[in-house]
Amino acid sequence: MSRPQVMGIVNVTPDSFSDGGRLASVEAAVTHGLRLVEQGADILDIGGESTRPGAETVEAAEEIARVVPVIEGLRARWAGAISIDTMKPAVARAAVAAGATLWNDVTALGFAADSPATAAALGCEVVLMHMQGEPRTMQVDPQYDDVVAEVSDWLVARAEAAMAAGVARDRIRLDPGIGFGKTAAHNLALTARLDRLVATGFPVLYGASRKRTIQAIDPTATEPDDRLGGSLALALGAARAGASIIRVHDVRETVQALAVQAALKAAAGRN
Repeated sequence: MSRPQVMGIVNVTPDSFSDGGRLASVEAAVTHGLRLVEQGADILDIGGESTRPGAETVEAAEEIARVVPVIEGLRARWAGAISIDTMKPAVARAAVAAGATLWNDVTALGFAADSPATAAALGCEVVLMHMQGEPRTMQVDPQYDDVVAEVSDWLVARAEAAMAAGVARDRIRLDPGIGFGKTAAHNLALTARLDRLVATGFPVLYGASRKRTIQAIDPTATEPDDRLGGSLALALGAARAGASIIRVHDVRETVQALAVQAALKAAAGRN
């Protein structure tokens, strides 16, 4: 594939920052996921607990009840990659049993003592994301001396901890955690220097779709739906830096933008 893989977001939560409550029923969520596949999504990321700033936690049983029927519904109609966006080992186990192939963990396997061992036992791909603090408080004055170096070094350390627990190196992907315990300036620095994380040798997932960093640049983009242009610009920047996966809400537009960027690169190479 000449472009990064595109991960389409399917939130089955009542309170996600962008689309909370829109996919309340299993059928609505499955239909939305299949529509994203038609639009070019390579991976579907299913989430049953919001990790927006200020979000409250959800019990594992409730999260499982939200995501497992959706994963089962998608798996019955699609053979592609399905990701479970959760920090809880119990939810990851249930999701993989239902057909998920990737565990996307915003705590980088740090939520529970058995998270690394669970990832190793499941044998699935795992995304380790950086977050300073936890969702309820992460945006309260986050501080770094050198955000690019600190995030990169921390993620490599988490990858080493995962491998020590038995997770295969080729199963690990890293995510700088745009918007998770970071100011707009931190997010822009991480995006501008994403090559630092790519240089670690681990595939990199990048997700800035509809995030508030865009509003910091364009104050008129007060609602998530107003941020498509900024989302595309950030996705293209991440792709140029070498990101392997781009996580987005707007799949069709992102796939098209990446295709045009790839065509321009190919044309430049021919001249």
